[in-house]
Amino acid sequence: MRILVIGSGGREHALVWKLRQNPEHAVFVAPGNGGTAGVAQNVPIAVDAITELVDFARREKMDLAVPGPELPLTLGIADAMKRAGIPCFGPDAYCARLEGSKRFAKEIMAEAGVPTAACAAFTDIAAAKDHVRKQGAPLVIKADGLAAGKGVVVARSLAEALAALDEMMEKKVHGAAANTVLIEECLQGEEVSFLCLCDGKDVLPLPSAQDHKAVFDGDSGPNTGGMGAYSPAPLLPDHHLERMADLVVRPVAAVMAGRGHPFVGVLYAGLMMTADGPKVLEYNVRFGDPECQPLLMRLESDLAQLMLACVEGRISRAELVYRRSTALGVVLCARGYPGAYPKGMEISGLEELGNDGAVKDAGVVVFHSGTVQKAGKIFSSGGRVLCVAALGDGLAAAQRNAYAGLEKIRMADGFYRRDIGAKGITFLQSE
Repeated sequence: MRILVIGSGGREHALVWKLRQNPEHAVFVAPGNGGTAGVAQNVPIAVDAITELVDFARREKMDLAVPGPELPLTLGIADAMKRAGIPCFGPDAYCARLEGSKRFAKEIMAEAGVPTAACAAFTDIAAAKDHVRKQGAPLVIKADGLAAGKGVVVARSLAEALAALDEMMEKKVHGAAANTVLIEECLQGEEVSFLCLCDGKDVLPLPSAQDHKAVFDGDSGPNTGGMGAYSPAPLLPDHHLERMADLVVRPVAAVMAGRGHPFVGVLYAGLMMTADGPKVLEYNVRFGDPECQPLLMRLESDLAQLMLACVEGRISRAELVYRRSTALGVVLCARGYPGAYPKGMEISGLEELGNDGAVKDAGVVVFHSGTVQKAGKIFSSGGRVLCVAALGDGLAAAQRNAYAGLEKIRMADGFYRRDIGAKGITFLQSE
């Protein structure tokens, strides 16, 4: 198969890496990064250049298009590929609104009967502030649109909530994404990532994962695109996956199909496991980053065949095989992220770790997020730079292996959380 992966982050490197484990697949990635350059052919086309992407896929006779990030999906890449006769693993633009508009997602959840936080939406800052004062803290303030994973503020005080509204609605730090702002009740509990493969009518749950959004240890500091993840998450064991799909994914898939837009691709429910049961925080319409990395390290099935089964409406007959071991990934960031950060730091030590697609039981794989390759060397180009992921016999072993791999990498002005996996280990010890 000839496959075009769209994107430039760690998720896309993981997708390319997994697809390339089948030597019969020729993989191209647009635009790619310093890591994908070593395992696929990078193509200099931006993720939002829909016409150029479709033209390339048609000209190069692609058998499958795989959009990684949410932006091309919300811009209609799946619709455009379909018109060009190219199979595309991803939802149409209407379904992509489940991620592109948090207000739309709330409307769909209400129609589908999916448990979620109470919420109110505002376009006027004065009305939003009045609501905050009436409700009191803690509250969650969310930009309605896409904000690169940074449009959510968990406000523990009234002052924090009002400041977040000023940032979003007056200073426009997230641009048009915060033309509408949602104010939600603050759910208490642990977060879990639950992803399912969907073919428009049937749903196949993937193993659970747990992401770490806050930038610093102990879940402190501002939210990021994700500082690390592991799979499976002890909070959501395998024997609960089907029941969870019945609660939070299949009802949404049924509503979208009923509206004439069957959902095809990955539907990802971010869950809060509360004392009152699981509740949906948000939906994503693609693999998470960094959840994708540990999930794909565990996957043994041919990823391209699973994707084609979704596109062709036969996921119910697909076989999902994955390793029983645990996988954990830690993200190396440029100092200052998620705010301003330096770029262009040389990264060394990568040659000691594996990227060849052959994962051993205690193997480490480095997935590139924000990197570029110049003259045979790798340099940082983003806030999240690498995700160092490892397998292990249990969560504690995977954690040890990942951090041991991370210690071999050298990059000036870099930092990472040192407690990825700690919550899961504590949970397992308490059982």
